[in-house]
Amino acid sequence: MGTPDFSVPTLQALHAAGHTIVACYSQPPRPAGRRGLDVVPSPVHQAAEKLDIPVFTPTSFKDDEERERFAGHKADVAVVVAYGLLLPQAILKAPRYGCYNGHASLLPRWRGAAPIQRAIMAGDAETGVMVMKMEQGLDTGPVAATTRIPITLQTTAGSLHDALSSICANLMVSAMNDLEHNNLPLAHQSEEGVTYAKKISKQETRIDWNQSAEIVLRHVLGLSPFPGAWCEMPLGGKLHRVKILDIQLAKTSGKAGTVLDDQLTIACGDDHSVQLLRLQRAGSKAMERDEFLRGSSLPTGIVLD
Repeated sequence: MGTPDFSVPTLQALHAAGHTIVACYSQPPRPAGRRGLDVVPSPVHQAAEKLDIPVFTPTSFKDDEERERFAGHKADVAVVVAYGLLLPQAILKAPRYGCYNGHASLLPRWRGAAPIQRAIMAGDAETGVMVMKMEQGLDTGPVAATTRIPITLQTTAGSLHDALSSICANLMVSAMNDLEHNNLPLAHQSEEGVTYAKKISKQETRIDWNQSAEIVLRHVLGLSPFPGAWCEMPLGGKLHRVKILDIQLAKTSGKAGTVLDDQLTIACGDDHSVQLLRLQRAGSKAMERDEFLRGSSLPTGIVLD
């Protein structure tokens, strides 16, 4: 049970490990394309079809018919990775051994929707993947397996997403092997250190140059490549919305938001600065700094809002 790209390696790894996957559940196909005229199945849906696995795309499990259909698969276990639908108790209890979720954080920290982005933005030194047995609460179930990974000042949400997706696949295969051999112990989550990774809102994607340089850096990296942290730049006599996709710390200082040199070094609120390395104008492709500057002059001394 999964929907986005993050979940695909787990599906593929379980299949490659020889498990019989009786059904795949994914979010319904969504409008796509610039005009939203195409209806496209989810990445997991597409991957399952390539493996000749039956795919089901209910909008919810409120109907008795959907619950009965799910129970009718007579599965030993359900594996859930970034599915996106609430599973009622009837679904959680339907498989013989219950439902196991691959979650991209070190629980109980960052329960919820956006653990990868929140871990980077908060300045966490590490994160990871946990396999837990699901229960009614939001990511509250007992933990069966854990793998940790460091977060550095170069880690983006995109690079961490890919790393954790691969880790999740391997960890879930290992956990299912242990479960099959009745050797998968469960440990209750701590009641201390609980945090919630709420969805990223549009309002919080704008860069605040009054923050410290490290906070600005982690904000940018935590939102790169999607949805992207942004600011407005005066280019060609007009204000343009520009996403910042890569960034590094710098040592110069000045008034917060000031362009300090011709290398796109921007002053932050703590007498330190950041250097912009990869940018993307609205409606344009992402560019490295030098390519961006060839077509976009940004004079030294101006202050970005």
